[in-house]
Amino acid sequence: MARTLRLAVAQSTVPRDPTDLGSLRASGAEIRGLMREASRTGARLVQFPEGAITYPDKHVMSTGGPGTLAVSDWSRVAWDVLREEGELIADLAGELGLWAAFGSIHPLTPPNGPHNSLYVVSDQGRLVARYDKRYLSHTEVSYMYTPGTHPLVFEVDGIRVGCALCIEVNFPELFAEYERLGVDCVLVSLMVDNAARAVIAQAYGALYSYWIGYSIPSQYSTTVPSGIIAPGGRWLARCPADGRPSLTVADLDLGATDPDIDEAVRLARPWRRSARAGLYNARTVQGDPRSDTRTAF
Repeated sequence: MARTLRLAVAQSTVPRDPTDLGSLRASGAEIRGLMREASRTGARLVQFPEGAITYPDKHVMSTGGPGTLAVSDWSRVAWDVLREEGELIADLAGELGLWAAFGSIHPLTPPNGPHNSLYVVSDQGRLVARYDKRYLSHTEVSYMYTPGTHPLVFEVDGIRVGCALCIEVNFPELFAEYERLGVDCVLVSLMVDNAARAVIAQAYGALYSYWIGYSIPSQYSTTVPSGIIAPGGRWLARCPADGRPSLTVADLDLGATDPDIDEAVRLARPWRRSARAGLYNARTVQGDPRSDTRTAF
């Protein structure tokens, strides 16, 4: 039975100061506005960037004063406002019947630093999962965050979805792990102005024959906008590269008749799995004198 999911990928304005109540309220309102827009397109799942509610600047949080790096002072964060904005997003998801994945920071018990997380809210308005970033930058792990420990796979309308955050694009083993876990799509949410990461994400679409949702902040979209990468590695849909909040939509269809997608999903992915599972073992030759790699010509 064919499985199809309409995915919306957003680029929203990501604020850098979690002590600024006005910017937190504004980002929450912008997220909800884009959710309403996604709902009007018939999307079932909408993805937002890393730190969509807030992605704290390392210097803003530093205990060492302006322009210096030191352990972060998380007591200054407006945690009550972050929690309220998250709850408002969840309530709207329930009203719209729309799944949402959005980034923010998740507090742990002091003195532990928070997780850098991607929250997943169901179409019933319930927080059903949270992905905690596992691979952190040097600054993040030294001064800011507690790393997560587990992959996350959730399911919407029969489509299996994995999650990754920003610098994790540079760790191929994570994306290979999601292939082994049988995902159909990986949501990659970022807070970076780096065209190379989009190229690497395309490579994962080609290598593992699953869809990639690629969500970046609107302020970085003039370099590479948010978009959706098809199995096989080509861009299926993209937001405008104009620096403004927007979203793009595409259907993730496991029964797609598009030749590139059909070949990637129906043929290439199963073949690679069989190759990795020992397909060639019975076909190798032992004892043939001409198989010696030192034999010339």
